[in-house]
Amino acid sequence: MEKADLKKLGNNIRAERHRLNYTQEYLEDKTGILAQHIGRIEKGEIDIRFSTLIALLKALNIPFEKLYDINE
Repeated sequence: MEKADLKKLGNNIRAERHRLNYTQEYLEDKTGILAQHIGRIEKGEIDIRFSTLIALLKALNIPFEKLYDINE
């Protein structure tokens, strides 16, 4: 993914986490993904693995399309 795409995805993950009033630590407990790693994902600093993305989608209970519109 391009850096801009990672940033957009990360911003949307953060927005959904905030909407649910989840902390990064709570999301860590739900997914097993370290809070520090979640923070880096939300900042768009790192490319996200598919298995990590699936874990986040399940924990946030949202479809992929809510995080990233492939038609943009």
